Amino acid sequence: MSVEKALTAFAGFMVLLSVALTVWVHPSWVWLTVFVGANLFQQSFTGFCPASIFLKKVFNLKTERELALQK
Repeated sequence: MSVEKALTAFAGFMVLLSVALTVWVHPSWVWLTVFVGANLFQQSFTGFCPASIFLKKVFNLKTERELALQK
């Protein structure tokens, strides 16, 4: 799995988790959804995302480009 695909899966999971927490725990959890959305928005322009750095270092995932160069 590439970093990009893992990042998309992680963001989707975080949005679903924050919606569930908002509904069943406390309405203030909606701010987690806002944070994830804002982070995705800024990442689309800057290319920088702390979660992608975490995924690369902890899970040793490679980017799509790195995987393509291995073939």
